[in-house]
Amino acid sequence: MPEKIPVTVLTGFLGSGKTTLLNRILAENHGQRIAVIENEFGEIGVDQDLVINADEEIFETNNGCICCTVRGDLIRILGELVKRRDRFDRVILETTGLANPGPVAQTFFVDDTVSAQFVLDGIVTLIDAKHVDLHLGESEEAREQVAFADVIVLNKLDLVDTERAAAVERRVRAMNAMARILRSHKAQVPIEEVLGVGGFDLARALEYKPTFLEPEYPFEWAGAFQFEAGEYGLLLRDGPDPSMKIAFCKAGRTDKGDPVRAAERAFPWFSGDTPHERPGSRIETSNTVRLLELDETGEKRFVLSAREPGNYWLLTEHTPDEFGLEVRDATGRLHMPQVTRVFDAGHSHEDAVASFSIETDAPLDLNRFRDWLSRELQANGANIYRMKGFLNLKGIDERIVIQGVHMLVDNASLGRWGARPKRTQLVFIGKNLDQMRMRQDFEVCLA
Repeated sequence: MPEKIPVTVLTGFLGSGKTTLLNRILAENHGQRIAVIENEFGEIGVDQDLVINADEEIFETNNGCICCTVRGDLIRILGELVKRRDRFDRVILETTGLANPGPVAQTFFVDDTVSAQFVLDGIVTLIDAKHVDLHLGESEEAREQVAFADVIVLNKLDLVDTERAAAVERRVRAMNAMARILRSHKAQVPIEEVLGVGGFDLARALEYKPTFLEPEYPFEWAGAFQFEAGEYGLLLRDGPDPSMKIAFCKAGRTDKGDPVRAAERAFPWFSGDTPHERPGSRIETSNTVRLLELDETGEKRFVLSAREPGNYWLLTEHTPDEFGLEVRDATGRLHMPQVTRVFDAGHSHEDAVASFSIETDAPLDLNRFRDWLSRELQANGANIYRMKGFLNLKGIDERIVIQGVHMLVDNASLGRWGARPKRTQLVFIGKNLDQMRMRQDFEVCLA
């Protein structure tokens, strides 16, 4: 049997230096061929253009957290990588800064197909020494990134004094006494210290979180119904969200009456494109997830179409009691599920954290852009976790990359635009950001 493919997970809160370390690894003369998986949080992906020497061995999953709906994409991409096994020696997976690495690591133990082909070599967590207190104090994901790490890179130490660096190390060591800690600035660490770690510490993960090997899903409820052929009304009332994802599928031979097997079969469906359905829509059974739009007041009715008699599964992003969910036939008779299961999501993301982008083909006036950005950082710097993107500046035939963490911003030239279309793309990730106002105010930057 061929050796399993080692996978290194790079994680760390937004702006901690993950992509910088990844680029150092790819540029190093270590003789290893590396496939890269990038996970981004946002409407547009810019990280792929920030990764050097990636060529065709880079895969991108974006617009989601890799520990939730995008985990299905991770399983799919790893399956694609196996087909080109002769073209690389190891895989590096860079997660979004908002990802909890636990479920990512979990994939390599609970998914039989993945565990047969891949081995988790280790989790490397980068920490922004200047902003670590803010991140660990506010984000459960940041704390999980430290707790699950095999190697912790204390980065950006050039931005803090010796006393502060020692305090950061003490705090991190108190959270994870077993991880190896490396000090750095600009992610300058020996490559052999982050690759070939020797294996993820499963025992420590189970000690930290006893439910580590219990799968987490992007849905919270599954119900098994016995239907005759025909149409059934899915009735929903106002709930905590203006929309809800659902899957409606015919039960298979292996998952009849077994909600866990049904959940595993449906898991990959919750990644990728999701059709939007308005009230009154007719929903056929399939392996496609629907996003039910619920932004109207009062009761909403959707139609479930069962083509033949048999057992059917309904999987919902939230529990039925949150939306007063009911299923009724044409006579109005209420149909109750024969089997139900509530799945604990196991983690949550801060509701106020969001990503949005600003894009334009018009060139920017450099001075006006600087003034606009300065005003935004003065007003919202603490809430802007991450800013990154490319600038098309009037009179400058160079592609400028700009990156920021809170109020610290840096930029550099990536060379001439060449054949690339000249376009400004900016991604902001933060909490309580007034997206509409920021977009409107940005208009003053246009030359």
